[in-house]
Amino acid sequence: MWEYTDKVMEHFKNPRNVGEVPDADGTGQMGSLVCGDALKLTIKVDKATEVITDVKFKTFGCASAIASSSVLTEMVKGKTITEAARITNRDIAAQLGELPEEKMHCSVMGMEALDAAIKSYRQGGKPVVFEEEPGAAIVCKCFNVSEEAVIKAIHTNNLKTVDDITHFTKAGGACGKCKAQLREILDKTLACEIPQKPQGQPPQKTFKDLTIVEKIKAVEKVLNEDIKPKLNLDGGSAELVDIEGNIIKLRLLGACGGCRGAGITLKNFVEKVLREKLSADIEVKQA
Repeated sequence: MWEYTDKVMEHFKNPRNVGEVPDADGTGQMGSLVCGDALKLTIKVDKATEVITDVKFKTFGCASAIASSSVLTEMVKGKTITEAARITNRDIAAQLGELPEEKMHCSVMGMEALDAAIKSYRQGGKPVVFEEEPGAAIVCKCFNVSEEAVIKAIHTNNLKTVDDITHFTKAGGACGKCKAQLREILDKTLACEIPQKPQGQPPQKTFKDLTIVEKIKAVEKVLNEDIKPKLNLDGGSAELVDIEGNIIKLRLLGACGGCRGAGITLKNFVEKVLREKLSADIEVKQA
């Protein structure tokens, strides 16, 4: 018997926002009925502000799957697409007061469904169903887990062993045939975390090839480490508002917000640093 928090049990017994949003602007579906866990997430978005005004879910699974999906809908509603894209499975678990390690894969499924729904919105509303994703490299056929999902789980949860991967994604938890491949993915992913280039050079993977979640994390890392500290010296700061392709929309704050030279600061400093750190084709615009 798993030990669940009171909040998990509350969302399990009284799930919020169950169903499907009519005329949804984004639809993401993850998991598989074969493995016993599946989730469909639909969202309605205000096109002018990109605020998620409504979100509903349908899920098939255990108490953790229902609770994770339910609390996720509460976390997402009222946020912009960019803000919602920052939500990780750890955030979902923390909102529930944590989940048993053996049930963390349910929060991962929620994060993946949200990513898929956001991708669906970006593509004009065409549903993104995991099984239909072109080029998706399925590692674990028993539980329909892709290589991308494994890599994301490793990064988000700082996984160090194959058993960790199984706890968080269920991959390798049935026939075990994929465990050798999981080991290869783990070793490759951990090796890539070791700096391979001098600081300041752009990565081999171009910025446009990153997912929206990867873009947000990369941009915010540069903002926090290289840009904001220098703006702070003059009483200013900067806030990420949105990312569209290679265009990064920022809002200058504090002294920088009312400065006549704000445009020059964005182009000659902020854009220059982001290009040096991430990709030479990045364009920065003021939100």
